[in-house]
Amino acid sequence: MSAPVVDRAGRARDAVAHERWAEAYALLHARDRHPDEPLTAGDLAALSDAAWWTGHLDESVAARLRAHSAHVAAGDHRGAGAAAWWLHHEYAGLGRPAVAAGWLHRAHHHLDGLPPCPEQSLLAWTDAEEATARGDGPAALAAAARTTRLAEDSGSPDLLALGRQAASDALLARGRRAEGLALLDEAVRAAAAGELSGLCTGRLYALALTRCMEAAELGRAVEWTRAAMEWCATTDGGENPFRGVCRAHRAEVLDLLGQWTAAEEEALRACRETPLDSLEAAAAAYCAAGDVQRRQGRPDEAARSYAHAHDLGRLPQPGLALLRLAQGRPEAAAAGLRLALACQDARHGPLTRARLLAAATEAALATGAVRDAADAAAELDVLAGDVPLLRALADTAAGAVALVAVPGAAPPVLRRALDGWLRLRVPYEAARVRTLLAAADRAAGDQEGARRELAAARDGFERLGAGPDARRAAARLDALPGG
Repeated sequence: MSAPVVDRAGRARDAVAHERWAEAYALLHARDRHPDEPLTAGDLAALSDAAWWTGHLDESVAARLRAHSAHVAAGDHRGAGAAAWWLHHEYAGLGRPAVAAGWLHRAHHHLDGLPPCPEQSLLAWTDAEEATARGDGPAALAAAARTTRLAEDSGSPDLLALGRQAASDALLARGRRAEGLALLDEAVRAAAAGELSGLCTGRLYALALTRCMEAAELGRAVEWTRAAMEWCATTDGGENPFRGVCRAHRAEVLDLLGQWTAAEEEALRACRETPLDSLEAAAAAYCAAGDVQRRQGRPDEAARSYAHAHDLGRLPQPGLALLRLAQGRPEAAAAGLRLALACQDARHGPLTRARLLAAATEAALATGAVRDAADAAAELDVLAGDVPLLRALADTAAGAVALVAVPGAAPPVLRRALDGWLRLRVPYEAARVRTLLAAADRAAGDQEGARRELAAARDGFERLGAGPDARRAAARLDALPGG
């Protein structure tokens, strides 16, 4: 005999309140099919949330549409506005921008002109995100300030954390790095402390990990991916749509740290776990897997991974260009990198451009275009500033150019690059710089120094499983006089 409807209603609301989403979905779904008690607008919103958390995206949208209609029928503009905003958010994630824009317009229709209310902070947050994406810094900061003001008035920790994240984005986009990262730290601290809802916690982790990687904040990325994955593991029933997104970022971090087996495993798991409304994360995971496969000498697998990323809408650069370099096709590599650099916009952070410029330097040198290489390295030097990860990339590129153009100037720059990579604990790049230092030492007549660097590079590559690099380093070591 089935449980009474009133009992299911109370159990469902308790499950929602405690974010037991699988249980909530089962109960609300069962209630929705019961003829004696139709779901209220609030119940429909809860059903939408539960369906989303448990991977039923179509049902989530359908329930939210019904919730919006119920709020409209009741004359509840705040509830209707919130439902419309969530529909905008869901349709945008599903790759339907025209429908999403229509629902955002509807949300404004419901909420604009009302006295200040918490729902308006969602509109202000969207305004801030859109202004940041199109590079309108003043508008982004103004909208972020409006988000925070409304959040403070509402007393909602979730909305306040989102306001800080929006302000952080706007500040980072304007180059105000210290201020932006400080605000992002505050928002993530609230998530890590368990002060926020599951939805806001997941959203903040996903956004913060993206931003700190774009800003080349490796230390924060290491710490926050660990915290994010720990949070994902505690989700009731194992359901968590953010797990794939967070895992994709973890794969990027593990890749940099030289834990390649784990990085590839995490990347491939992320590709399977990432929901349809987060395909950018899946594309990034495929790129991370491709990078590991490329450096391990598995070109066919790497090409397939990059192709999957491309199918999901991402230019798989600079990985694909570096694969072309390894295949002896420097002109193709250079052409692909020129396109990728031209396609950059305000959504891309400095690390993305820095990696493209570093690869462009390498490709230009491979084609003998030393002037083009010098130009790319010079732009990278300006971009890097004093950010350790970017500075190590810039010094590596500058040292590689100097090795060709002014060999005597290369050693100190390359030594600085090596020190940077060692401090960051990025072993692959450190080993690559050692091969450049070996060439500089040999050009200076220091055969013993060249031998030391090549031996260290070979050993580093072998530990990582970078077979092609290890073999090249070993061959160069054998070719040295007295080798």
